[in-house]
Amino acid sequence: MSAEDTGSTRETGSAENTGTGVDTRVLAALDIDRIRADFPILSRQFDGRPLVYLDNAATSQKPQAVIDTLTDYYSNRNANVHRAIHRLGEEATAAYEGARESVARLINAPDPHCCIFVRNTTEGLNLVANAWGRTELGAGDEILITEMEHHSNIVPWQLVAEATGARVLYAPITADGRLDLEAFADLITERTRVVSVAHASNVLGTVNPVPEIAALAREAGALMVLDAAQSVPHMPVDVEALGIDFMAFSSHKMYGPTGSGILWGRRELLEAMPPFHGGGDMIDRVSKKGTTFARLPYKFEAGTPDIGEAIAMGAAAEYMMELGVERIAAREEELVGVLLEKLETIPGITIHGPATGRAALAAFSLETVHPHDVSTFLDADGIAVRAGHHCTHILHDVLGVSATTRASLAFYNVEEEIDRLVESLQKIVDFFS
Repeated sequence: MSAEDTGSTRETGSAENTGTGVDTRVLAALDIDRIRADFPILSRQFDGRPLVYLDNAATSQKPQAVIDTLTDYYSNRNANVHRAIHRLGEEATAAYEGARESVARLINAPDPHCCIFVRNTTEGLNLVANAWGRTELGAGDEILITEMEHHSNIVPWQLVAEATGARVLYAPITADGRLDLEAFADLITERTRVVSVAHASNVLGTVNPVPEIAALAREAGALMVLDAAQSVPHMPVDVEALGIDFMAFSSHKMYGPTGSGILWGRRELLEAMPPFHGGGDMIDRVSKKGTTFARLPYKFEAGTPDIGEAIAMGAAAEYMMELGVERIAAREEELVGVLLEKLETIPGITIHGPATGRAALAAFSLETVHPHDVSTFLDADGIAVRAGHHCTHILHDVLGVSATTRASLAFYNVEEEIDRLVESLQKIVDFFS
């Protein structure tokens, strides 16, 4: 993956161990066995066979450093944040805000206060669609997305369009699963108010040329929103270099716990937006006459947050930075090349998406076997993949299939696991032929 593709040229690796459980001397030598030992679940066995986990696009596994961070919070410093005038509360608040700073460094966000803790990518995109869209959009305005979007980047815009009178347009994809940039550019007009796209498709693996798309949006005076759920865990992502206005991503896909995520936005936009939720901790003053709201980021963080999960998300960000995000990308680029090459040996297989320049996943169809049956047979061999529409009904309609099987990789996967997948798929084809 080139720096041009991802919008970043920075090196995120660390020269020394900073306390998150990663031995950078081992990582420099790419000792994958030692890296895999950081992930306890990878030692599980099913019916005497080691687990092969190839469902990383749905959720990634967690290193011991992240698990320990979550345990430490609940064991030693459990308290509410921003409220208590006691030492436990101060410790919890420091850890929570420290996690925000860690995630900001991961995405090269110069102001951590522009990183809003949310539950996941979905909530982040809903926040933008509602807090910005419902106040800024009106009849005749257009929202441009693509045919490859996840439902979390479709449904919120459809709901806002219905409420405001705006219209959602869908940019097409090419036969090889890339965004049709010519058609995309033609769809951007003076009526376009917001462009919202996935950085990387969770089905096709397509990595979209975000800086180019953002430039088109900027030229039209439209906002640029990025669904980075499938990019932040796997490649360098630099919000400044990408030229975007908002970006959402999830902790649980980047080796952290569920229940936490980030919406990053430009300060001037976030400050102008009304709150998405109302309640405690997002206020400055409440009276019978009305309410004034807290400064960023707290205006958007009503109520008690997922404190432990947010702190552990920070640990996941530190783990990734010590590993080196560019090393992660290089490792996964190598692995997906092996995956595609070996999948192509399976008779009757159709691999959806581009042949090169893609994220580390492959969604495929077998001529004679339904994806749910493929997944069931693979599970019997101890291999975890995903089968279904992957929250992309529109994309599957375009592909002309109701469902696909998806194998998705992370840096801790090894070639032997790909071999086991291919061997099992060959057995399935032989059984049904």
